Amino acid sequence: MSEEQAQQLMQQMQMLETYFSDLSQREGTFLSVLREATAAIESIKSLSQKPESETLVPIGIGTYIPTKISSTSKIVLSIGAGVAVEKDFPSAINYLEAHIKEIEVALQDNAAKKQDAAARLEQGREQINQLMQSVSQPKSG
Repeated sequence: MSEEQAQQLMQQMQMLETYFSDLSQREGTFLSVLREATAAIESIKSLSQKPESETLVPIGIGTYIPTKISSTSKIVLSIGAGVAVEKDFPSAINYLEAHIKEIEVALQDNAAKKQDAAARLEQGREQINQLMQSVSQPKSG
């Protein structure tokens, strides 16, 4: 293996490591959104069982205002791009459950890409180890 090929291999390894790191961060984001959506569904279900309930509304830097929730028939849902819609509880739960399914599909796709990147990283490491061994062995002549 020439020096140029070795440098290319090292650059490929660095790019793969960056890609793997990005996939790991994306996985963390997906899991966070998944937990949030699941918690929202549970909250909506518990609100539908109590006609009026008290809660704390966050207003920033760990500061909350106590308030009463009086409407248990409608909820405002953000659907992206700064757009929010009003839905009844069953429709909101259906929307969130559909969103959870999309996230689960994205998580599976991300996991497959991550596994592929890990395999390619391992293959690159083996090539680097072989290169290092061939360089460190004295040539007989």
